[in-house]
Amino acid sequence: MKLNAIIVEDEKTSRDILTNYLQKYCPNVHILGEAANVDEALVLIRNNNLDLVFLDVEMPYGNAFDLLDKVGDRTFETVFVTAYNHYAIDALNAHASYYLMKPISIDELIKAVDYVVEIKTKEDALQDEVLVPKTNSVNGKITIPQQDGFEVIETDNILYCKADDNYTEIYLNTNKKKLVSKTLKYFEDALLNHNFARVHKSYLINVNHVIKYVKGKGGYVILNSGKEIMVSASKKSELLSYFK
Repeated sequence: MKLNAIIVEDEKTSRDILTNYLQKYCPNVHILGEAANVDEALVLIRNNNLDLVFLDVEMPYGNAFDLLDKVGDRTFETVFVTAYNHYAIDALNAHASYYLMKPISIDELIKAVDYVVEIKTKEDALQDEVLVPKTNSVNGKITIPQQDGFEVIETDNILYCKADDNYTEIYLNTNKKKLVSKTLKYFEDALLNHNFARVHKSYLINVNHVIKYVKGKGGYVILNSGKEIMVSASKKSELLSYFK
């Protein structure tokens, strides 16, 4: 698993050492930037989608705990890197994933990164489980996974879903579009019992919003939004079965 990370450390030599160690021993960690103080760190955190922050405790004009207070709710993990062991309890209370002492032990660094990977893997697995159970247990609703949790939408409000490689574009009758990092097949399975038909390799439609079908080899449907969607010849029978 790739981890997007930043290093927050006021000493350049320490930043360089940690960067070199990570490049050599933890190639799955991608360093997006470095910060020498709280203000620089805040800019990086707010402008990047981070998985991990390597965080020194003592910095000019504030410390690690001041930074975390300013960040507020966070989705990234933190690994404290410090020469002082008396901050360990404070780090634990700040929900740090790991506490590294300087000089950095390569073995401990690898353990820290592996532990964060384990945390993130479990979070991803839990998020992957969110969608289908919710469609089955919450009548007429579906959850859309997001970086910070999930959004609940009414299945009746979905006009159609369109494949975009490994992503899916979900078009709503509120003129909004959601881009979700799930395949169209994923949504086809999740919406199996909600009157959705796969009419094309790239389209899954809500048959409740179909107002017209135009004949042809496969033909095409017109939704109540005015959207026209082609129907594959192989999917024609499945679509028409909804209107028997």
